[in-house]
Amino acid sequence: MPVSLVILAAGQGTRMNSDLPKVLHRVAGAPLLHHAMQAGAALSPERVVVVAGHGAEAVSKAARAWDEACGIVVQAEQLGTGHAVAQAAPALAGVSGDCVVLYGDTPFIRPETLEAMLEARARHAVVVLGFEARDPGRYGRLIAQGEALERIVEFKDATEAQRAITLCNSGVICADTALLLDLVGTLGNDNAAGEYYLTDVVELARRRGLSAGVVTCDEAETLGVNTRAQLAEAEAAFQARARAEALENGVTLTAPETVFFALDTVVGRDAIIGPNVVFGPGVTIESGAEIRAFCHLEGCHVSRGADVGPFARLRPGAELAEDVHVGNFVEIKNAILEEGVKVGHLTYLGDADVGEGTNIGAGTVTCNYDGVMKHRTRIGKRAFIGSDTMLVAPVTVGDGALTGSGSVITADVPAGAVALGRARQVVKPGLAQKLFETLRALKAAQNKD
Repeated sequence: MPVSLVILAAGQGTRMNSDLPKVLHRVAGAPLLHHAMQAGAALSPERVVVVAGHGAEAVSKAARAWDEACGIVVQAEQLGTGHAVAQAAPALAGVSGDCVVLYGDTPFIRPETLEAMLEARARHAVVVLGFEARDPGRYGRLIAQGEALERIVEFKDATEAQRAITLCNSGVICADTALLLDLVGTLGNDNAAGEYYLTDVVELARRRGLSAGVVTCDEAETLGVNTRAQLAEAEAAFQARARAEALENGVTLTAPETVFFALDTVVGRDAIIGPNVVFGPGVTIESGAEIRAFCHLEGCHVSRGADVGPFARLRPGAELAEDVHVGNFVEIKNAILEEGVKVGHLTYLGDADVGEGTNIGAGTVTCNYDGVMKHRTRIGKRAFIGSDTMLVAPVTVGDGALTGSGSVITADVPAGAVALGRARQVVKPGLAQKLFETLRALKAAQNKD
């Protein structure tokens, strides 16, 4: 049966004390919205609709960065969750199958939980996701008998007896698309907040003789982010889970609590990750590679047998082939390093192609930017780039060529050639002693004044 997703992402999040829409605050290097979209993507939805509101343009851009095909509707006035779902009706016109409503600020709903909700739809017209809360606080309460759900009561409208219930509402709901849209179209706002509650669809469905059910999950899955403190809690929760999964999958983390993953980090079995390593978005580490301490990686690919660091930075577009060595205080950006390349230390390679087996000496810099345009450096196979070589792009160094230490290379170097681009050394015997004597005398005179 086809599935559609509606993701509510219209809130401003005033308690975040931020100009940024709440769903665009980041956990694990990705907007909260992307976490929700990733969870829903596991259902292979035929249609995804994001309901934007505050900062709609930025939210829309972020949503389409994850899924170009997703629909965007705008909730101009935030009049409650039911009102938000109602805004998606035109985008879901004529759609068959079930609809799952998710929240852009609730990042940790597991795909398995959503699958369980869809399975429960075989028994109930409307299915709500609930959880047993350690501290129910101001959550809406689920009034249920076993799996059968009678109604949902918002905290503001609950009696003292109802507030004592610990089975709480996550807000996630699943129903036939046409039924859900029909129900939200009949919602009223006669409540303490004057809002159209999505949760009221349960009572409306039961008035029609339809059944409602509840599926429960661990409370950790329902963690919503409304404050900076909760954002920090969400980051900690994500990292704890990511580290545990990495260890379970055969990755060695020598100091797990100091490693930080992004939402899309991929690390292969038998890879070794040292202490204080930070993965930004878009990183893939193949099996058997090693990332040593204090490295920062983003938008890069590290192949089997390669080793990086310590104190190295791989920026977007860095591609390291098998058995590449990138040492300490090396930065790689938008560069392809072929098999067996060695870049030992204190080097910047940007916008470059480096052939297999080439050695890059300490202090090498590809001078890739002229103030307006970026230019590419191409270095062939088994070349030797001497320490402190400045490669002024665009420039090509051929296979097996060598550059002398301290050279500034501004023209192409043919294969097998030696290039020296430095001034001739001049030696002046005895001049150093005379200079020091003059300087010391000048300093002494200044001190007397």
